Amino acid sequence: MGGSNRIFYGQRSALDQARQFLFERMVHRESIIFNVRDLNMKRMVGFTQLYPVFSSISMKRSLILNDLYVLEEHRKTGVGQLLLDEARKYAQLKGLELSTAADNERAQRLYERSGYVKDEQFIHYFLNVNDDRTSGD
Repeated sequence: MGGSNRIFYGQRSALDQARQFLFERMVHRESIIFNVRDLNMKRMVGFTQLYPVFSSISMKRSLILNDLYVLEEHRKTGVGQLLLDEARKYAQLKGLELSTAADNERAQRLYERSGYVKDEQFIHYFLNVNDDRTSGD
């Protein structure tokens, strides 16, 4: 599953590394993972992963919904909504934040139907410290 999600965001598949990454998050209790299984097919058809963060401004813990993935053949069946609903229940009395690609309009529609509000106030930046372009040379 992690392979297809990475491909969508322009990364190579790396399925074995994705499995190891998810396993380590669970073992070290660094994230919360919800999944949906198709009991007839006996396989997972979607998952979401939440990471705890802390804000000194709100003085609260909140969660980042970092992954939401549903197998292509199970999209538009309510699996994504079910995962978002479970994440929301878990995050009660906290906040829940997520981001997606600007061109991922299908996901944006799902998020907005679920009550997420697009941030029009803040601009988010990211620094890739492993990127040679940041060296200044």
